[in-house]
Amino acid sequence: MKTLVLGLGNDILADDAVGILTARALKDEEKGQVEINESALHGLALLELFIGYDRAIIIDAIQTGQYEPGTVIELEPADLGAVTAPSPHYSGLPEMLHIAGELNLHFPKEIKILALEVEDPYSVRESLTVSAQEGMLKLKEMVKKQLRIWNEPD
Repeated sequence: MKTLVLGLGNDILADDAVGILTARALKDEEKGQVEINESALHGLALLELFIGYDRAIIIDAIQTGQYEPGTVIELEPADLGAVTAPSPHYSGLPEMLHIAGELNLHFPKEIKILALEVEDPYSVRESLTVSAQEGMLKLKEMVKKQLRIWNEPD
């Protein structure tokens, strides 16, 4: 089974960088085990990054205000509602899954989303808040745990 770990974010927007930075940290530890990529893209621009994989873990920052900063939130694609966007460029994961199905693309059948609740995803700076730094360690361990689960023999 071919597995993708994709860290999302922008590494000059404070805590928004946590997905990308976690992916970079995992690259050093998970060499050869899985494909680990990072991207600042969003919406349908991400579609081709998933083609050819059977499973995927998406790592990203999130700001819901419902959790303490530094909390890792586990989501499934079904947890995300479809969005009526002003342009297809702003479409999300549910729309991407629909398009992949319509086009019969080899797309992951299993997708896990691990999002870190952050406090500052908008400030222009290349450093994380303390809560994001601490949460990033938990986020990395949860990705590794999911990879172990997927790699256990049936």
